[in-house]
Amino acid sequence: MESYLLDWANLLLRWAHVITAIAWVGSSFYFVFLDSSLTPPVDEDLKKQGVSGELWAVHGGGFYHPVKFAVSPPKLPEHLHWFFWESYTTWLTGFSLFTISYLWHASTYLIDRSLVAWSPPMAIAVALAFLVVFWIAYDAICRLFGQRKNGDAIVGALVLVLVCVASWLACHWFAGRAAFLLVGAMIATAMSANVFFWIIPGQRKVIASIKAGEPVDPIHGQRGKQRSVHNTYFTLPVIFAMLSNHYSFTWSHPRNWLVLILMMFAGAAIRQFFVMRHGYKLGRNANPLPYALVGVAVIAATVVWLAPAASTQPAAAAQPAADYAAVQKVFEQRCYLCHGAQVQMKNVRLDSPEGVKQHAQSIYQQVVVTKVMPMNNATGITEAERGLVARWFQAGAPAP
Repeated sequence: MESYLLDWANLLLRWAHVITAIAWVGSSFYFVFLDSSLTPPVDEDLKKQGVSGELWAVHGGGFYHPVKFAVSPPKLPEHLHWFFWESYTTWLTGFSLFTISYLWHASTYLIDRSLVAWSPPMAIAVALAFLVVFWIAYDAICRLFGQRKNGDAIVGALVLVLVCVASWLACHWFAGRAAFLLVGAMIATAMSANVFFWIIPGQRKVIASIKAGEPVDPIHGQRGKQRSVHNTYFTLPVIFAMLSNHYSFTWSHPRNWLVLILMMFAGAAIRQFFVMRHGYKLGRNANPLPYALVGVAVIAATVVWLAPAASTQPAAAAQPAADYAAVQKVFEQRCYLCHGAQVQMKNVRLDSPEGVKQHAQSIYQQVVVTKVMPMNNATGITEAERGLVARWFQAGAPAP
């Protein structure tokens, strides 16, 4: 029953997490596009009001005319929309999902004893420390170098080094699948912390100054803008890290930390293209196409690098078919620990012919195709045994 309820919690939290993430990423992308596409106002009345940029757009059968006040509007409207629930809800649902998917069964999903033989409490503590320490280090970099000459370039370079170090450590300390997700969660935590500690508080101070009739300090807007831009560059790397856990050829590679770094770098480069292309159309910057080409080239090189070598073993179809008695021995040695009489992870039980027949397709997918089972290969299944399971399935998955 516990496994069943956890599966439902996983499904519902994942659903909510994806919905709120779409809302957050969508609003973030829209405002980056908006800032890049604004042009100086033409109407004299708008100029007198202090409007710094405007945009005309058509969508859904209507025309829209958003304008931006660089510091503050002449008068605050009665209803002001705040963009923060998307960020907070995305983080809360994501952290909850990480908790029930990885921390709840740390010994199974988080720990790879061939790397570090953590105790579950220690592994959980170190994993959570990744979230906190990365934010503290990233925030310190922004505070120390963000307002200096060439501050954006310095911060970008230092954050890149910080992400590389964190990725290397995560992949050497934790199971590959968990390591990729942990790095994504680490960066996503910094993104949400930017909203919570800097962007929203700065906006509240601006509004308080306007209501009090005091001059507005532009530093709040500048800091908020800086952190918002950082968030948009973090977005594609985080999405890759989150999605990669479904593709074992990435996180199971011996140099999985380098795979993660290359793909996140490619995502950031491609995002740079999308950020700058609107300004290019208005003549504000050079053609950003090289950024996209670099990102695509890095992805292409990674694809070639990870390509499996041609097998020197005879094809499974050319080898003798395997019967149920043969694969039952494999299941007994490699699978019963989590899918036997005592424990049935994911409500899957493989110690009977009926259970094996019911889950034959999943067994083939998990053991042969994606090779994600046994989790972190904790029971030491061999390639020959995976081949045996493949031949059994291709023979029709016979069971007595």
